[in-house]
Amino acid sequence: MWPGSSRQCARLLFFCLCVAPGSRAQTPAATLRGRVTLEGRDAPLHHVTVTITQLRRVTETDDRGEYRFTEVPPGNYDVLAHLHATINQKRSVVLAPGQEAALDFQLRLGVVHEQVTVTASGTEQTPLETFQAVTAVDSLELATRNAPSLGEVLDDQPGVAKRSFGPGTTRPVLRGFDGDRVLILQDGVPTGTISSQSGDHGEPLDSSAVDRVEVVKGPTTMLYGGSALGGVINIITGHQQPRQQPHQRTSGYITGNAASGNALASGGAGFEHGVGSWLIWGDGGEQRTGDYQTPAGRVENSHTLMSNAFGGFGRYGERALFSLSYGFQEGRYGVPSGTHAEGVAEKTGGQAEACPTWVCKSLVRHCGTCFSLSSSSWGKAFSATAEGEHNDEAGLVDLAFRRHNLRFNTGRGNLGSRLDRFDLALNYSDWMHKELEDDVVGTQLFNKQFVYRGTFEQRPAGGLSGRFGFSGLERSFSASGEERLAPPVRQRGAALFGLEELGIERVRLRFGGRVEYAGYSPQELRRRSFIGLSAAAGAHLPLWRDGALALNYTHSFRPPALEELYNHGPHTGNLTFEIGNPALEPEQGQGVDLSLRQRSARIHGEANFFYYALSHFVYLAPTGQIRHGLIEAQYRQAGSRYLGAEAHVDFHLRPTLVLDTSLDAVDAQLRDSRTPLPRIPPARGRISLDYAHKNLRLKPELVLTNAQSHLFPTETRTAGYALLNLDASYNWASQHTLQVISVNLTNAANRLYRNHLSFIKDWAPEMGRSVRLTYTVRFF
Repeated sequence: MWPGSSRQCARLLFFCLCVAPGSRAQTPAATLRGRVTLEGRDAPLHHVTVTITQLRRVTETDDRGEYRFTEVPPGNYDVLAHLHATINQKRSVVLAPGQEAALDFQLRLGVVHEQVTVTASGTEQTPLETFQAVTAVDSLELATRNAPSLGEVLDDQPGVAKRSFGPGTTRPVLRGFDGDRVLILQDGVPTGTISSQSGDHGEPLDSSAVDRVEVVKGPTTMLYGGSALGGVINIITGHQQPRQQPHQRTSGYITGNAASGNALASGGAGFEHGVGSWLIWGDGGEQRTGDYQTPAGRVENSHTLMSNAFGGFGRYGERALFSLSYGFQEGRYGVPSGTHAEGVAEKTGGQAEACPTWVCKSLVRHCGTCFSLSSSSWGKAFSATAEGEHNDEAGLVDLAFRRHNLRFNTGRGNLGSRLDRFDLALNYSDWMHKELEDDVVGTQLFNKQFVYRGTFEQRPAGGLSGRFGFSGLERSFSASGEERLAPPVRQRGAALFGLEELGIERVRLRFGGRVEYAGYSPQELRRRSFIGLSAAAGAHLPLWRDGALALNYTHSFRPPALEELYNHGPHTGNLTFEIGNPALEPEQGQGVDLSLRQRSARIHGEANFFYYALSHFVYLAPTGQIRHGLIEAQYRQAGSRYLGAEAHVDFHLRPTLVLDTSLDAVDAQLRDSRTPLPRIPPARGRISLDYAHKNLRLKPELVLTNAQSHLFPTETRTAGYALLNLDASYNWASQHTLQVISVNLTNAANRLYRNHLSFIKDWAPEMGRSVRLTYTVRFF
C-alpha cells in the first residue's frame, strides 16, 4: 500500500490535472484549406502531413494535393507541411470567425529540413517551440548511418556520445548519463532490451525501418519515469502514431548499403498500403559486417549480423482507431579480443598497454598488487591472477540475441468539452540474450516485459492545454549459466503523470508531475519497493522575432535499478566483480536547464546550459580487491553534480551554402570528494560546410575531440584527436518517388583514435578510413 502522504499527493496531482477552465462563449468557427505541390512543377503531392501546431490537429493531402480543416477556432496559427525527406515548410495564418482561408504550400524534395518532434511533450512541435532541448534524425540521414546498434547511429549529435564494447554493443550516453538513467523507447514505450545493464549489451537498430529518431536531453521524468533522468531517445517507426492517417494506395521504401572498413552489406524494404480506413504495413532487412580495420590492424572478432521483420495492420476512423503489430529481431555479434593488444602497442608507439598503467597504479595504491589485461578473449580476458599469470587457452566469445514484440494501440477522439482524445498502448516484449564461446552456450539472460500507457489529451481552453495519464510495467527477469549475476526477479511499476501548458499572450508556462511506484521481488533475497514524486516547471519566452528563451527546473526521482540492487559476481561486460546493495535508496535530483534559440532565415540554432545536483547517486566504487581477475566494485551512493553545455548553430551564408557548427562539453563528479565520474565524454566540436547545387549535395566535416584527463580511479587518459569526413549525395525527385544515392567517407586521414567511453579502448581503437555507398528509393 502507498503511504497516506503519497496518496494525498496522487489525489492532488490528479485533481490539478483534470480540472480545466470551463467552456467559453461560442464563436463561429473557421475553415482552413489549401493545396500542396512539388516546387517548380506544380504537381500535386499526396500523403503530405499538414499540422496546425497550436491545436495539435493533423490531416493529410488527397490525390489532388488538397487538405482541409473545419471547425477551427479563430486565432493566429502556425501550419506545417511535411512529407518524407522534404524541406518542411512552416507558414502562419490568421483566421477570423466564420472565415474560410486558403493556405498553399510548395515543397522541395531534398535531404535537409526543419525538424518536428513529438517525444518531449507528447505533441508535434518544432525545436523553437519545445521547452526541452530536442534533436531529430530523419529517415534519409539514418539510411546513410546504418549500424547494428543505436549508439553508433547517434554519436555525432550534440550532447550524445556512444558507450561501447565493440560495434554491436553501442548505446547512447546523454550529457554524461548512461545505463538506467537514459531511457530508450520505440514509438513511445520501452523497448524491453537489457542494454542498460551491461557495457557489452547494445541497443539493436535497423535504421532503414525507422522514420526518425528523436533525442530529448535533460530529465524527462514527468512523462516517462525515473529511467529518463538523463533523457529519452525515441525510435519512431511511423506506424504507431496515435494520429496515423490511412494512406490510400501504397507507399514504401527500398534501401541498400555497402562499405569498406568493416565489409558492411545491408538491405531493407518496407511498405504501407491503405484501403478505406484500413492500413497494413511491413518492414524487413538484414545487415552483416566483418571484423573492422583500424590504422593499427584488424580488430579480431568484431563482426556483426542482424536481421528483423515487422508487420501490422490497423483501422483509423474519424473518431476511433486501433492497430496490432508484431516484430521480430535476431542478431549475433562478436566481442573483440585482446590478443592483438601488444601488436597494436608496437604500431602506435606503446599507446596500448598489456598491463595498463592505471591498473597498476590504482591497485598498488589500494592493495599492493597488479594484474594484466592482456588475454585471449572476452569472458576469460581478465583471468590473470594477482601474480600476473595469463590464461591464453580460451576461445572467442560471441553474443546472440532475439526479440519478439507484440503491440496493440487504440484511441478515441472528441471525448467531450474538456477532453479531446484518449490513447492507449499495450506492449509485450520477450528478449533472450546468450553468450557463446566456440558456439557453446554459457550464460543466458531472459527478460519478459509487459508495458501499458494511457494518455488523456485535454481540449485547449482559456490558454490551458495539456495531457495526463497512467502507465505501468510487469517484468520478469532471469539468468542461467556460469556468469549469472542476479537471481530471478519480478519487477512491477505504476505511475500517474501529467503535463500542463498555459499560454499568457506570447509567454508559455509549463508545469507537471509524476507519482511513481517501483517494486522488486527477487527469489530468496530482500524485497524492495519505492515510491516518489517527480515535478517540473518551465517558461518559454519570446525574445525577438524568431528567437526564444526556454528555462526549466526539474525535481527528479529514480528508484535503484535491478542490477544495482541484486548483482553479485564477475561481470566482464563491465570489467568488474560487481556487488549489489539491496539497501540502496532512491536517487533524488534537482536540475536547471537554460536554452537560447534562434530560427531566422540566416541563422538556425540553439545553445543549451545545464546543471544537475543528485543526492544518493548510485555508482560502482572499487574496493581495492581483485576477485576472479577483476576489480571488485560495490554499488554505493554519494552526492554528485553534472555541469555542461552544448550548442548547434547553422549559418546560412548563401541560399546554397550553410556553415554547420556544434560543440558539447560536460563535467561530472562526486560532490564531496570531487572525484570525476567514469566514462564522461570529453569536449567535442564539429564544423562543416553544406553545399547544395540543384540535386547535388556536398558536405566536408572536421571533428575535433579534446583529450579526457578528468579520470575515475579505474580509468586511463584518452588522447584527443581530429577527424576529417566527407558526405556527398545526389537525388532525383518526382511527384511520387524520391531516389537518393550517397557516398560517405569517414576518417579520411586514417587517423588512429580511441573512444573514451569504450570499455576496451586500450586494445580496440576506432575504425580507420571507410567509404560507404547508400542507395534509397522512396515511393509515395
